Amino acid sequence: MEQQLLHFSDPEHPLVFNQDDRRDYRCHGCQEFVYGPSYSCKECGVWETLLHKSCAELPLGLHHPLHPIHPLILFDEKTHYPEEEEDKQKTKCQLCNESRGQYSYRCYRCNFNLHITCASLAPTMDAEFHHHPLTPFWKWITFTCDLCGKEDKGIPYLCPLCGFWIHRRCSFFPRRVKNMRHKHLLHLTHSSLEFHQSDSRFCQICVEKLDTRYGLYYCSKCDYVAHLDCGMRWNIINLGYQVKKSKVGVDGTQIDTEIKHFSHEHDLKLIDEVLNDQKCNGCARALLGPFYSCSQCGFFLHKSCANLPKTMQLQLLPYPLTLIPTKPGEIFQCISCKRGCNGFSYYEKEADLNFDVQCALTLASDILTHKGHEHQLFFSTTEYEQTCTSCNSKTPFIFRCTICEFALDLKCATLPHTTRYKQHEHPFTLCYTVEDDSNEYYCDICEEERDPKYWFYYCENCTYPAHPNCILGKYTNIWFGDTYTSDCHPHPLTFIEETEDSPECHNCGDPCKEFILQCVQCNFYIHDKCVWGKEEWF
Repeated sequence: MEQQLLHFSDPEHPLVFNQDDRRDYRCHGCQEFVYGPSYSCKECGVWETLLHKSCAELPLGLHHPLHPIHPLILFDEKTHYPEEEEDKQKTKCQLCNESRGQYSYRCYRCNFNLHITCASLAPTMDAEFHHHPLTPFWKWITFTCDLCGKEDKGIPYLCPLCGFWIHRRCSFFPRRVKNMRHKHLLHLTHSSLEFHQSDSRFCQICVEKLDTRYGLYYCSKCDYVAHLDCGMRWNIINLGYQVKKSKVGVDGTQIDTEIKHFSHEHDLKLIDEVLNDQKCNGCARALLGPFYSCSQCGFFLHKSCANLPKTMQLQLLPYPLTLIPTKPGEIFQCISCKRGCNGFSYYEKEADLNFDVQCALTLASDILTHKGHEHQLFFSTTEYEQTCTSCNSKTPFIFRCTICEFALDLKCATLPHTTRYKQHEHPFTLCYTVEDDSNEYYCDICEEERDPKYWFYYCENCTYPAHPNCILGKYTNIWFGDTYTSDCHPHPLTFIEETEDSPECHNCGDPCKEFILQCVQCNFYIHDKCVWGKEEWF
């Protein structure tokens, strides 16, 4: 017989117990993802009723040291209260000062609220970077966090032995991180251990001033410093692969020569061989060494793509992004640059948003340092369209220079600095100024005139200039050769970019000119839009 529970969130139906829930939905009580024991209603659907077992079994009343004069009653923050619709402050948690959609413990008489996660703080807590347990100071006070340096009003955590006060959220900073921007581990340290209080330093990730009186991430070998948030934003300690074999490089760093990556079923080996006509399965860009290769099938990953963090937080989104491989035969459209892609996606489930790898990495910080411009660029969003200096396109989302009139859209900001073109012997480099003073500038691929104001790719060995679109192709972030199984044909179909003779589509009868699916066995061709029911991406 099913284990059931009567719950105030669904008075009409009992909730049914699930021993091991793996449906990847958030708990209606605490808003965290559910992996394990849970309760949900079969009648109303999991989306509105799913609860962790612990959240479903919370006591309906509570006495709490932050509000000792009255008992607190459990209620659903999403429930409609007409008398409070115009005053959202009444439903904010008194401890974290936020409205998260969580269940809360409430005193109506005093308009006092505590989220269930804030109400259940442990009497002591261990922080990875501190030697002693931290204890919550159960008084609502104004204090300055000794780790992040920010003044706040709330409940600090205290080490009585060290006189150390911090936010609860700051206790979760790891003792060390491996940052994508630096080759050595960065260690969380207090300024008193490494720096004089008068030291003036700049974060070497965001290049903003850093207050050495508080916590920071530091590499003593290189004298490299970073803000706590900057160090965490690019942290790759939790890699998406297992190391099978490794060696020590000349500079003493570890080089992983064989890995098992979460996106592929076989082990991948690190090689330096240059492949002209292959693309990385992660970012869908041309392969440049070193990269990881599968000896059993045509799967390739840049070393940098193998090192991508599995989760990432963007400044402009409330929820973190999760790195996922695109399913065979599927294409997503990047929400920021609007390009189609079948490589890895940074996915935000709540809003159903996909970011390609390059855009996600670029947007991870509001500040962009680019080789194409001497000053820092800052991310800007406006209600009107702004013009990109590099290509003259218009967009409301752009990186702007605050010193001069330079601006860069996401497409240009994520252009690869170096790439390859078909069977051309040498790599091409992205150039930002004209190659000579001839006043005659043409693309050697399409043989049309180039505007000298705009960026272009150039092979210096062959004095070979070309438009970015001509070098990268129309489908910049799509790798071809992937196979797709469809009900429209009994055999697997292969992605191909173009054909010489433009055969007829077996579905609509129009010529198949580019980006089509082909069955070699049957001489069968079909448009991508005829398979997926979508128009072209561009």
